[in-house]
Amino acid sequence: MIGGGVTGLSTAFALARSGRRVRLFEASDRLGGAVQSETIEGGWLAEAGPNTLLLSDPKVRTLFDDLGLASELRTARPEAKHRYLVRNGKLWALPTSPGSFLSTGLFSARAKFGIVAELLKRPRTRTTDLSLAALIESHFGREIVDYALQPFVSGVFAGNPAKLSAKHSFPQLWEAEQQHGSLIRGQIASAKARKARGEPRGTIVSFPDGLATIPRRLADRLPAGTIECRAKIESLLTDGAWKLVWSRDGTTTTESFAAVITTVPAHALARLSVGPLGERPLAALDAIEYPPVASLFLGYRRDQVAHPLDGFGLLIPALERRALLGVLFSSSLFAGRAPDGHVAITVMMGGASSPDRAQLDTTAALELAKRELASLLGVTGEPSIVRHHRWPRAIPQYNLGYERFLDAIARTEANHPGLFVGGHIRDGISLSQCLTSGMRLAERASNHALRAS
Repeated sequence: MIGGGVTGLSTAFALARSGRRVRLFEASDRLGGAVQSETIEGGWLAEAGPNTLLLSDPKVRTLFDDLGLASELRTARPEAKHRYLVRNGKLWALPTSPGSFLSTGLFSARAKFGIVAELLKRPRTRTTDLSLAALIESHFGREIVDYALQPFVSGVFAGNPAKLSAKHSFPQLWEAEQQHGSLIRGQIASAKARKARGEPRGTIVSFPDGLATIPRRLADRLPAGTIECRAKIESLLTDGAWKLVWSRDGTTTTESFAAVITTVPAHALARLSVGPLGERPLAALDAIEYPPVASLFLGYRRDQVAHPLDGFGLLIPALERRALLGVLFSSSLFAGRAPDGHVAITVMMGGASSPDRAQLDTTAALELAKRELASLLGVTGEPSIVRHHRWPRAIPQYNLGYERFLDAIARTEANHPGLFVGGHIRDGISLSQCLTSGMRLAERASNHALRAS
């Protein structure tokens, strides 16, 4: 098992639970990848990576049961129900019902009519992929792309909807168009199907000690001697069995395995040496775009913030020409993020639209954030707590033409039986998708072992 993020850990846990011998190799000195939570003296809790998990997949619910985490789950607080969008410098609550949609001043009458008319779309078969922006514009018009899709994509992918593949970045929309014509009708049908299967609606969750509870518990439940941190993978060799060559502190070790599973990011896969001649069959993956993202976790006294922070947070369309991607109202989402009389705010910047801002040092990033927060939320004075996190390669972009990377992965697996590739470059970028990717990888590897035995 190469890679100690949540995908690798969930794979290792599932394999170990089924009785398989597992070894997990992680290049860094810590597990969990981008999932990092920090408890700060004084009653603060900061997330360096993902801030929430959308719990909708029954497999993830079962995993939490198996880990003994179900009783520790905390759902987002009711006061976090609103989501805000910035337009013309003003914060607008996104509509949550047909009535509020018709009455909102966020969208023009033309945009509203376009959404209603979309319900009449007929099924359509496309022979070629197109950008997510083009797909949504063909259904709802340009205004919805600029003031709904683009900020949403910036918040989820930190990406550009004009470059993202509709087929690969949001396959549920691609399929909805083909099956139902209307994307809205497709989403309604999907919700009805989930209800018919007895699956509860998705809920936004976390844990009292943050999302790092997940990788920590997964690691704790692995057998002793499973994990090797600071392990550099030198090469993979095969002569009937897989031989993994790894090194640490100048010492090189070779171990044999029936199968090798890797969940590392694209740039690490691109460097992976497979075979006696040092071939790099996944070198093409180095071209996958990973925009940088930075976050600032900021703590303030409640009286320093004019806005009620009665929501999940706010997103900012690129047309607004602001310096931020969005803001999460962290202490409104979950209890325990800020001490009494204080609030916690997480500011996001960078992404595909402004990668240079993700490279700013803490002083420059904080000044920029304070200026925007003063304008948008009425924040005054200096924060009590500052935590600055930078991710030079944050999220893989499933851009147009992404199938060439997926094809390269599939060819490599076909040419090297017993090698399995998964994780956020293949199976979705959300935390929930990474966990389910790990469980699917474990199932594939187990089936391979049964066929080989």
